[in-house]
Amino acid sequence: MTTRRGFLAAIGTSAIGVTLSALAQQPRVFRIGWISIDRAAGSPFLDPLRAGLRDLGYFEGRNLAIEARWGDESMERSEQLAAELVQLKPQIIVTQGPTAFLLRKAGATMPVVFGFSGDPVEAGFVDSLPRPGRNYTGMSFLSLDLVGKRMELLREMLPGLKRVAIIARPEHPGEQGELRVSQAAAKSLGLAVSYFPIKSTQELEDALAAVPKSRSEAIVAFPDAVMMRFSERVAAFSVKNRVPAISGWAQFAERGNVMTYGPVLRDGFRRLAYFVDRILKGAKPADLPVELPTSVELVINMKTAKALGLTIPQSILVRADRVIE
Repeated sequence: MTTRRGFLAAIGTSAIGVTLSALAQQPRVFRIGWISIDRAAGSPFLDPLRAGLRDLGYFEGRNLAIEARWGDESMERSEQLAAELVQLKPQIIVTQGPTAFLLRKAGATMPVVFGFSGDPVEAGFVDSLPRPGRNYTGMSFLSLDLVGKRMELLREMLPGLKRVAIIARPEHPGEQGELRVSQAAAKSLGLAVSYFPIKSTQELEDALAAVPKSRSEAIVAFPDAVMMRFSERVAAFSVKNRVPAISGWAQFAERGNVMTYGPVLRDGFRRLAYFVDRILKGAKPADLPVELPTSVELVINMKTAKALGLTIPQSILVRADRVIE
């Protein structure tokens, strides 16, 4: 015969068993951070990362939480947010562009996965691309092998081209290497180069004002997050002065410039999910080689071409991945 005490004990044991079983079935929630200098509404890069994470089995609201921070194009605000994010101690922080420097300044010791436009070795984030050796790894979008192709596209679009203006930020890691490769590519095509280093909005204005005086007939803008913030200003100058401008990221053409040829950044940020997954499963960022882009795109803005009075050769149009009308 079952006693009252035995009956209550049986119920209690059963309840504990049910509770433990329920707890065991609850998925572990991974917590990662995201920080960008961009505005949330204008950035196309967090969504590809999310998509990549979903492909690998991570779903927000189920087993993933993302602490996203947006700098609204302010380095001062981004610096404050970087410090705040580090204090939250997520398992991993994914960073876009120059905010990688801010995380280091904030003392981030957790794994940091970057999508970085420059040379991460020169920036001091990693010891080498194949063996990062530190708490940083990810993708570098510095594609030196594509620099010559941009020069060739300019020459194909402008057969009489003689001089090209290069606008770049000298403090950007990898800029000197990109400049050397650009100068060599221009020389092989019989083109002269005028180089305009910029560090601020005012220096950009000074450089643009100097372009016509240098008799440059086209502009090559080295791609990085800060230069993309200047892209609309470059586009306005380009159309007004009939000097076509090319760069390496699709945003440059989307914001009114005539052409871009370079890595598909959306694919790159989707690929960052691979690094997040490996680290969450126990890999060390020090042992995960930094990767370079594997997909490229040619984007042409036909509206800008018409405003410039340019006829884009059919030989270029047929190779375009995207044409903006």
